[in-house]
Amino acid sequence: MAMEIEDKFDVPEDYEIPSMEGLPGCEEVVGPRSHQLVAIYFDTADLRLAARGITLRRRRGGMDPGWHLKLPKAKGVRQEITHPLTRSIRIVPPELAGLVLAYTRGAPLVPVAELDTRRSVTQLRNGAGVRLAEIADDRVKGTVLGDEPHVERWREVEAELVEGDEKFLEKVGKRLCKAGANPADSASKLARLLGAAREIPRPKIARTGKGSAGEVVLGYLTSQIAALLSQDPRVRRAEEDAVHQMRVACRRLRSALKSFRTIVENTDNLQDELKWLGAILGDARDLEVIRERFSHALDELDNELIMGPIRARLGSDLLDEEQEAYERIREALGGERYFALLDALDDLAAAPSLTKAAAKPAGTLGAVAAKSWRRVTRAYDAARVIEDAGERETAMHEVRKAAKRARYTAEALGMTKLAKRAEAVQEVLGLHQDGVVAQERLGAEAERARKAGEDTFTYGVLTGLERAGADRAFEDFPRVWKKTTKAVAKLL
Repeated sequence: MAMEIEDKFDVPEDYEIPSMEGLPGCEEVVGPRSHQLVAIYFDTADLRLAARGITLRRRRGGMDPGWHLKLPKAKGVRQEITHPLTRSIRIVPPELAGLVLAYTRGAPLVPVAELDTRRSVTQLRNGAGVRLAEIADDRVKGTVLGDEPHVERWREVEAELVEGDEKFLEKVGKRLCKAGANPADSASKLARLLGAAREIPRPKIARTGKGSAGEVVLGYLTSQIAALLSQDPRVRRAEEDAVHQMRVACRRLRSALKSFRTIVENTDNLQDELKWLGAILGDARDLEVIRERFSHALDELDNELIMGPIRARLGSDLLDEEQEAYERIREALGGERYFALLDALDDLAAAPSLTKAAAKPAGTLGAVAAKSWRRVTRAYDAARVIEDAGERETAMHEVRKAAKRARYTAEALGMTKLAKRAEAVQEVLGLHQDGVVAQERLGAEAERARKAGEDTFTYGVLTGLERAGADRAFEDFPRVWKKTTKAVAKLL
């Protein structure tokens, strides 16, 4: 896996690659070296990958033959995941096919195009011989496969960053443009080829009035749908923080659908499905967080306070549970229920059930943010009059949930200051809640250790530390609340 950062340029047939001698930072120019590349591209029959700017190919020739999956991250930046060449030229390796399931949703991947490219590569190096960037001069013959193949021929130039910085790549691009190159109209060769032969479908987004409440809400919802989809391949690969980010996207979507029900209606079932997915993701995330929490806590203890095989029980044992949770995630992400949820999110973006309030000016949405904050206030007013400690603790968890919803609502409306105030409430209550959960987990693990005849002294030490931390957060809350409410009063 690697991040591919490149700029593409359209050039005429008689274009001459300019000399890169004297380019700041470039001390050595190596090449050009020629390669013949033959790539077969795979997609669904209705081009679901192309619609999202994703390319999946099997390529022979050049310096990196094999299967390549490229997922767009930003303009000119793609995540590239590779797999060795396989014998079959028509069956996509399951490892790669699985990474695009959120887009194919079970539809078969078939060959849709072939690109035959004669490439000349020039390397730009610094004084230490480090490759800063490469310039690829490509003469391409592209064939759209099908009953009536369509053939296109063209020439293009790519400047790809290797170990330099983006400023260096920008300098290369300027020199290429000065010689007559133009920034490419297409993000990839495949997009250019397919676009010349047929219309590439694009994700449908509903049109709303400019400056309207509907425009703001729908814009936020579509951004979070995109965020959820972008994390799907990363979650399947168990990449760092991916489960957390996908879970956050679920929560933000669900929160927005609740907060903006006066703008977008009939989403109760979708909210339930987002809750289901968030819960599936939450199992692995919560185990990951608490395992790292215990590891850090043990590292902070003096060695003489650590008794018995507690590191294994709070480390490898929890890791085994976490891996089992990941298996449940992968099972869920390969199922029809998940695909139906993604279809419903597509429908939400393409044809939301908008109310009459959606046509009102965006400024009217400030009332929604104010309402969300009042919900936090009411929850805290109710919690602090409860005498029973256990019931009050449960009520304070509801305050935290209300603060999180108020934060997401403010973020959706671009009310950054209000979002930060709500986050402050959420975080201090989160410290308390995390301590309570940790104590419960330590109690359960200590009981298992006791039954196994292990020393449980260290469990008691950790429990005491967690209780102290949770109590400090709880005691600090009134101060945070007073400061927050004063600030919020000036914002709303």
